[in-house]
Amino acid sequence: MRTYAGHSSAAASNALFRRNLNKGQTGLSVAFDLPTQTGYDPDHPLARGEVGRVGVPVAHLGDMRELFDGIPLDRTNTSMTINATAMWLLALYETVAAERGADVSKLAGTTQNDIVKEYLSRGTHAFPPGPSLRLTCDLIAYTVREIPRWNPINICSYHLQEAGATPVQEIAFALATAVAVLDTVRDSGQVDAEGFERVVGRVSFFVNAGVRFVEELCKMRAFARLWDTITRERYGVADARHRRFRYGVQVNSLGLTEAQPENNLSRIVLEMLGVTLSKGARARAVQLPAWNEALGLPRPWDQQWSLRAQQILAFESDLLEHGDLFDGSTVVEAKVDELVTEAGAELERVQEMGGAIAAVESGYLKSALVAAHAERRASIESGEQKVVGVNCFESTEPSPLTADLETAVHRMDPEAEREAVARLREWRSGRSATDVRTALARLATDARADGVNLMPATVECVRAGVTTGEWAKALREVFGEYRAPTGVAAAPVTVPEGSPLARVRDRVRATAADLGVGGLRLLIGKPGLDGHSNGAEQIAVRARDAGFEVIYQGIRLTPRQIAAAAIAEDPHCVGLSILSGAHTELVPEILRLLRRSGAGDLPVVVGGIIPAADAARLRRDGVAAVYTPKDFDLTEIIDAIVTEIRRANGLPATTREAATKGVPASCP
Repeated sequence: MRTYAGHSSAAASNALFRRNLNKGQTGLSVAFDLPTQTGYDPDHPLARGEVGRVGVPVAHLGDMRELFDGIPLDRTNTSMTINATAMWLLALYETVAAERGADVSKLAGTTQNDIVKEYLSRGTHAFPPGPSLRLTCDLIAYTVREIPRWNPINICSYHLQEAGATPVQEIAFALATAVAVLDTVRDSGQVDAEGFERVVGRVSFFVNAGVRFVEELCKMRAFARLWDTITRERYGVADARHRRFRYGVQVNSLGLTEAQPENNLSRIVLEMLGVTLSKGARARAVQLPAWNEALGLPRPWDQQWSLRAQQILAFESDLLEHGDLFDGSTVVEAKVDELVTEAGAELERVQEMGGAIAAVESGYLKSALVAAHAERRASIESGEQKVVGVNCFESTEPSPLTADLETAVHRMDPEAEREAVARLREWRSGRSATDVRTALARLATDARADGVNLMPATVECVRAGVTTGEWAKALREVFGEYRAPTGVAAAPVTVPEGSPLARVRDRVRATAADLGVGGLRLLIGKPGLDGHSNGAEQIAVRARDAGFEVIYQGIRLTPRQIAAAAIAEDPHCVGLSILSGAHTELVPEILRLLRRSGAGDLPVVVGGIIPAADAARLRRDGVAAVYTPKDFDLTEIIDAIVTEIRRANGLPATTREAATKGVPASCP
């Protein structure tokens, strides 16, 4: 039983961990901030506004010591949601445990270490796919020898579903990742046959459980059946224990709503049941989101509420006391058979392309997810897919839970980032520069050599006092940088005459004519390190289908880069997408840079998880419009952007063409 936790600083997160353990949590699930996940120190330009926001900043060994102060690591099961820098964080964790006299071989826990989905959904990759897979392989081979109870990889389908994956795609793409990883480990020569069977046995999965209870339950049974087949037939694993489909689950955050957020607890409980009721495919670990995650960062009380839901199921109900309740169900078996067949076919398609890495580099996987997500959004907008409180049953009584939105979510201490930078500078001043140079030189040399496991050099860097950013920078200089495909270049949709999108397309065309330009241009920017690009991609696709020329370069841009692009590309509007909470720092900086360059009258709109008070502040700063998860109709958003463009250029809100067709001046 876990809650995903960590924020502000190592000291604040340590206090939160201790409180959660005292409340009955049976393991730790560590959230790291975006600079830590992507390999940047708190003082790097890309880290501005992101330090400590979506997790705890860990820049060096001192931070890791403080994070787990007073927590017995040899008796604690720790899950670390970390991928590109997984090797680095495990080396820090191992070093702290060794310093305290713990038997490192007895450490138990998990590093997520699934880099493939970072190119598809979360965007926290640091290196190109090939070298990243090498780091994954090296960590796995190292732990099998040195930390045999550790789960070195957690194949993560959770974020695939958040990026739009259907159940078939979630199963197939996750299993394709597992095959790519296991093939790499097997072919590396770092483990013998006996060791490889142990590797297979240590592979775990991290899945998503949505609100469609029967479909999700059957998905897990299909996952287990296919995994057993792959491990037996492809890898020859004879021991059934090593073929077991072991998975943890985070129930679906994508389906949490800003509107009537109290409904989210009902969704969370229903989703939890989908991965616990079928004993033959039951999750080994469950972490639940909080009811208010669509509003902002949950408070400790919100996390406690989710923990109590698990405890009530486990200790008050009898749901876990019986055999599998669904064995023999013809409905369940038929659905499982269907998922196995379709997911198996999709897995084979990916394998024919050369496997998961080739399918990432070609853009196939990303395009498939963007297209599936677009279909899902369209079904919600049309009302075909019901979301209570959003597109149906929208009337509501005032909620005491959100009566004071300023206190309904956790507020970051604005001093946390400055304090992290100060601690970093203090750490650097107290170490041996010679030791740091020697350790980094060894790391670079080993990275250039084929067949050398990078974990020993990484541990040496930890002990020398190297920082997270320095470790990643040394590897970037060897491996290079990488910008993943955006997936927004899929074929445009057919726009039926008279549809809302067709009417908006008419407004786009008419506005371009009124301005005397060939077409309207929309620049979409993802400032900072927030890699959750689903919203930006869906806006880009819908704007393109409405007739805009869309300029979208993907994730991880500084405010200066976005402002420079606005000058160079001469767009008619700039749209910024930030889900990490860094909007309070990054958006005002972009506005300032635009004004300085003479483009201060260019309309800027912002989308993300933005509390109402922050939205009001952004509008006072000059933002034309703010969109949050409650604004689910993308066509209306594009229509409103057209209105902002007209207003900024002194045009009447309603185009002549729109007026003749009865189109409203702007969205509701």
